[in-house]
Amino acid sequence: MFYANLKGHVEALLFINGDPVPAGQLAEILNVDKVNIEEIVTQLKEDMDTSERGLTIIKVAGGYQLCTKPELAAIVEKMAQVLDNKLSVPAMETLSIIAFKQPITKQEIENIRGVRVDRVLMKLIDRLLVKELGRKKVIGRPILYGTTEEFLKCFGLDNIEDLPLLPDAVYTE
Repeated sequence: MFYANLKGHVEALLFINGDPVPAGQLAEILNVDKVNIEEIVTQLKEDMDTSERGLTIIKVAGGYQLCTKPELAAIVEKMAQVLDNKLSVPAMETLSIIAFKQPITKQEIENIRGVRVDRVLMKLIDRLLVKELGRKKVIGRPILYGTTEEFLKCFGLDNIEDLPLLPDAVYTE
């Protein structure tokens, strides 16, 4: 491949950024076609996956991200001494409702959950998992909420369509 010498460049760009980098942005920086970037990333991922390296490349949130191989997560956690930063059950329930029903208003979330969600919703916004998408065009113009790119990264999704399908019993409106 003509651009094989750019594998190191792509790897360095993914490493330094930390967040997912779209193929178009890599192409622009390296002054090559997006198709060639995708081929370089594929080859680089294959190189990493077939060797005894600790990193791999995943496609997430519309871009490519350099990350630790899943089988090494336990050892990395020991090194980082990760603090327990899990979401509570009410936060996960609320986040799930927003993810599957977005755009959705606070009132609609509360109707589904049967409890107030003010504090939980603020916590999800503070953690950058949920954001305001605009206002619903009804009386009172309530705020519409949806998930963020950070949500996609946290859950390893490339886009919101990658969410699993809900069972038919859940689709009662």
